[in-house]
Amino acid sequence: MAKKQRTPVHGWLILDKPYGMTSTQAVGKVRWLFNAEKAGHGGTLDPLASGLLPIALGEATKTVSHAMDGRKIYRFTAQWGEERTTDDLEGEISATSGKRPSREEIESILPRFTGEIMQAPPSFSAIKVDGERAYDLARAGEAVDLAPRPVLIGELKLVAAEADHATFEVTCGKGTYIRSLARDMGRALGSAAHVSMLRRVAVGPFTEAHMISLENLDDLSHKAPGGNAINGALLPIETVLDGIPALAIDADQARRLRLGQPVLLRGANAPIAEDAVLVTSGGKPLGIGLIEQGSLKPKRLFNL
Repeated sequence: MAKKQRTPVHGWLILDKPYGMTSTQAVGKVRWLFNAEKAGHGGTLDPLASGLLPIALGEATKTVSHAMDGRKIYRFTAQWGEERTTDDLEGEISATSGKRPSREEIESILPRFTGEIMQAPPSFSAIKVDGERAYDLARAGEAVDLAPRPVLIGELKLVAAEADHATFEVTCGKGTYIRSLARDMGRALGSAAHVSMLRRVAVGPFTEAHMISLENLDDLSHKAPGGNAINGALLPIETVLDGIPALAIDADQARRLRLGQPVLLRGANAPIAEDAVLVTSGGKPLGIGLIEQGSLKPKRLFNL
């Protein structure tokens, strides 16, 4: 039987990932709905987490690193009284405490977990230890002790406090583990804690306003032939590149760049050096370039 012909689809789909689904499964479902040639995601969400999963289709996959490097906002609930092996609901109970912190006690420790802090990742994480994933070693019963590393937490707010749990909103940088944050706050309060709810609400330029559910996406895929309705849910490739400078070049310069040749930038206001610029030509994105000593060089060009 002949393979189904895939469609060249390019852009970002901002999925509201449902609870219980892996990020890989979500990407596969979206790729199937769009019949897309290529797909990837901008930052894994655990199966027990829900919310914003940026999915790159086609040439947008060349910009995934820019999404993953952006700030992230999560809402999460820390359940007091139990630590678990996975630091969330999935694991077995590993420690208990009768201590239930008050609102005042919780608020008093928040400054300790704001700014650049040292954080030990969960044993059940995708970090590699001697070539093996930490979660594979942990599931095999091996003791996994991951060294603390610096992470950046821009803001940590207490949203609600109940007798046995509290809900927070956190703005953080790349590499931050919310499960570790809840665990460490529990210890700092003389209690024990794990994450009982986790939802991501922002990644880089993407927010809740951009999200679409799988159900709504599935409905769109059946509304019109040729994928016109569903393609309307896509954001442009360059959306994730809003944070870098843009540079417009003419058609002749664009041809040179596509051939891998540098383009000398002339004029009094021409930039001399930039690590990354969004290059456009004729109002369309051409790719990501690098400027060195006044010369524009290609880094990742789009095949559109």
